[in-house]
Amino acid sequence: MQPPPPGPLGSCLQDWVDLQRDFQSIQEAHRLYRLKLEELTKLQNNCTSSITRQKKRLQELALVLKKCRTALSSEASKAAQELENQIKERQGLFFDMEAYLPKKNGLYLNLVLGNVNVTLLSKQAKVTDAAFNFLLVWYYCTLTIRESVLITNGSRIKGWWVFHHYVSTFLSGVMLTWPEGLMYQKFRNQFLSFSIYQNFVQFLQYYYQSGCLYRLRALGERHTMDLTVEGFQSWMWRGLTFLLPFLFFGHFWQLFNALTLFSLAQDPQCKEWQVLMCGLTFLLLFLGNFFTTLRVVHQKFHSQTHGSKKE
Repeated sequence: MQPPPPGPLGSCLQDWVDLQRDFQSIQEAHRLYRLKLEELTKLQNNCTSSITRQKKRLQELALVLKKCRTALSSEASKAAQELENQIKERQGLFFDMEAYLPKKNGLYLNLVLGNVNVTLLSKQAKVTDAAFNFLLVWYYCTLTIRESVLITNGSRIKGWWVFHHYVSTFLSGVMLTWPEGLMYQKFRNQFLSFSIYQNFVQFLQYYYQSGCLYRLRALGERHTMDLTVEGFQSWMWRGLTFLLPFLFFGHFWQLFNALTLFSLAQDPQCKEWQVLMCGLTFLLLFLGNFFTTLRVVHQKFHSQTHGSKKE
């Protein structure tokens, strides 16, 4: 091999030789990566299919045991009960295994995110859940501080809508302290889907409220510190009727979250106090949101009817 020519060209040629050597190492590393990735995909598919087969056979076995228990003697019945407990324990172990395997998104996540895989495949990756819950705590805390300042300066935010943000702050804090485990994994995807939908509804609420307040302030009928619309005018009804189905669907999703958590709290494997506490908090949010929304709709409908009669 001829020595490189002196000067800048020689330096460039030497750099190119070094880059070529590094590139060959990168190619080899990438080849190994692709091989390992193929092996990982095969292992994931094998584990998933094996777990699915085992779960199906366990369900069939549990069904046979349930049917034949009435005809068993007391000693045989105890053995059957022990076998049922082992089946339940095995199903719980399979759930832990599935938490680290890719799985298909539910209908809502599939509609919103498409085929993006949201499964977190390592314990280190699961810290993103803690970061998300911490951001929720921070978000609701800033809302409560902002509302307190606005109320001090003459804003007419009242009642449940203020208390709602304190309850949401508490709920986010409890979710933040909920340790990783079987119960958390059972509720995680449902909570993630609910959070995405809640953000969408909050955007719709902001769009409706800001439009109404902008028009009312332009007419000189609202204070600059007001954030919510008190009273009602006929032109507001069209936007409200569009918003209401989304609101009520979100309220009943909160009830569904509460019922899911109450069901998890009755599971013998449930040891975390956060399960029941979150269930009670979601139930409180549903009751407050649902009945307050009903009262507001009734008042606005009454105001519209009263205004029409005057005309």
